[in-house]
Amino acid sequence: MKEKTGIPNPQERNALLSERRNLKMTRSAHAYVRGNTAQFYEWLEENPTNNLPCGPSIWICGDCHVGNLGPIANLQGKIDIQIRDLDQTIIGNPAHDLIRLGLSLSMAARSSALPGVITAQMMEQLMVGYEQAFDSEEIDKDLITIPAPIKMIMRKAGKRTWNALAKERISGTAPCIPLGKCFWPLSAEEKAGIIALFERKAISYLVTSLSRRDESTEVSVIDAAYWLKGCSSLGKLRYAVLLNVGSSTSNENLCLIDIKEASVAAAPRYATAKMPLEHGERVVEGARHLSPYLGERMAAARLLERSVFIRELLPQDMKIEIDQVTQEEAQKVARYLALVLGKAHMRQMVPFALEIRPRSAVTTRSGRQDGSKGDGSTCLKHP
Repeated sequence: MKEKTGIPNPQERNALLSERRNLKMTRSAHAYVRGNTAQFYEWLEENPTNNLPCGPSIWICGDCHVGNLGPIANLQGKIDIQIRDLDQTIIGNPAHDLIRLGLSLSMAARSSALPGVITAQMMEQLMVGYEQAFDSEEIDKDLITIPAPIKMIMRKAGKRTWNALAKERISGTAPCIPLGKCFWPLSAEEKAGIIALFERKAISYLVTSLSRRDESTEVSVIDAAYWLKGCSSLGKLRYAVLLNVGSSTSNENLCLIDIKEASVAAAPRYATAKMPLEHGERVVEGARHLSPYLGERMAAARLLERSVFIRELLPQDMKIEIDQVTQEEAQKVARYLALVLGKAHMRQMVPFALEIRPRSAVTTRSGRQDGSKGDGSTCLKHP
């Protein structure tokens, strides 16, 4: 560790990242639940009753906690609340997303010191909102009441500019990424790999399409750094890259890119599901199904012999933070977020085209198939 700045060399990262991750999860029960996806699925696997409903074979988020939902902008600048983090996405049981969201909401209620009856009411509204997504008469946007906390986040997202994004993400609008608490220096190999990555036509095209410029527009790397961000992702490759798209360096030509390593998902997949073998491609494909606004802005690649996915961070992209909610807000938020999740699932399903499948067709996190429990349990399979 360097004495003056406290900024570690690339070789010193892993131990510090592990310590940082553990520290973040000890802040609250809500933070622990958000940062420990693997333990969530271990808990589900250990459920002796094995009584979870088993839904259609569709793309699921796999880690659908509250912080992984929020405003997302598409290529045209339109904003909607969608799933914003798809690291764990797989083709699996949609019930896992609903349970994960319910657990996250209940932990938020606990952190807000709300009584148990409010948590129970939140779970009731969770189911109401999820079911509402499948009711064609109720899905009309004019009939959907957006809770005040969500409406405030949407309003804030709509007003955000590049300057706001730069100040929030890189602590200023200067064309550089400041090393310190959030950003660490790269190795020579990492720098070379990132520069080479944006020389590839497929990746540079992603950037120019977002900037609404001709695909022949020059894309150059101004600065890059290792990014300490998130909790469950700490320890994986994560980079912030500042790009210039065009011939002159101005705020209008700058963009901030997030490069994130994709690894094995903790969520159990359906055994017969056909998904991309590359984890980065899996994440991008899942995003296209679950969060179209985000999926159209993503690309998969290989960096330093690892699978990664890439996206430009837009000013309108924000996370929902409800570490503290009131009794009045809690039920409305639960219903609305479940509606968002239900819409992500519903758009993949073909009405009245479901068939029954045995539970043995579900693959656990370890890759084994669940054996029959002799209780007649079945799963619905999406054709």
